[in-house]
Amino acid sequence: MGMRALDGYMHQTESSSMTAAVAAASYGEVTEQPGQPASRSQLEMLEARYAWAAELARGKDVLETACGAGMGLQALGNAARSVQAGDVDRENLRVAGAACAGRSNIMLRQFQGEALPFPDECFDLVLLFEAIYYLADAGQFLKEARRVLRPRGALLIVTVNPEWMGFNPSPLKTRYWSAMDLLAALQARGFAARVQGAFPATSGVIRRAAVALNLIPRTMRSKALLKRIFCGPMHAVPRIVGNSSLRPSLEELDGTGSRRHRVLYATALKESL
Repeated sequence: MGMRALDGYMHQTESSSMTAAVAAASYGEVTEQPGQPASRSQLEMLEARYAWAAELARGKDVLETACGAGMGLQALGNAARSVQAGDVDRENLRVAGAACAGRSNIMLRQFQGEALPFPDECFDLVLLFEAIYYLADAGQFLKEARRVLRPRGALLIVTVNPEWMGFNPSPLKTRYWSAMDLLAALQARGFAARVQGAFPATSGVIRRAAVALNLIPRTMRSKALLKRIFCGPMHAVPRIVGNSSLRPSLEELDGTGSRRHRVLYATALKESL
């Protein structure tokens, strides 16, 4: 289905009003925004996940669910044939839209991950980065992602590893997924999946103590001060625009998961049932 036809389908199927949960959702304060202060490791994780995705998106039709402020949409648009993206937060979409203005192959829309407003089998690649823990029903999202993927299409999920010793939960989370839980959920919904670990952590004694004492602030802005203490100098968060030489170093995980890796990378191929 071409870009124009797909956009027409979306206009026909989009509800005239969002559900109360979507309308009330506000994730701006827990979402990476351009210009925010960030540690070097945070920037590397942001760049790595979009470099990984852009390489796999080359020449394909891509959907990014929960795109946030659109930090990687331009990089995806430079690689992919088409990019559809959405978020439940209107302010995030406004920021993302401003960055993608004039890009004919990038389209934005407000929607929930559990109800993707697209026809069956219209994407080659679906992305969900650092957001599965916000979904009210992650299982329903996985079902929807499989529906909109073409045969042998792929779902890519990147998420914090809740088994990491320095893990700190978001105040807006619904559920965090371990490597083994995520793998089991993907396989149960008809995906041929693998979950790998990335960004092995150093000792982080001070951070672990702050987490244990519940001293980590709730918002991205408030976390900046503590990050200066934990991680050193801060840098402004950039949009990921062009090709990047940074790729995540992915390690296979054994059957017990990992407490060492900060991030989980899941690759799930749609198989025939």
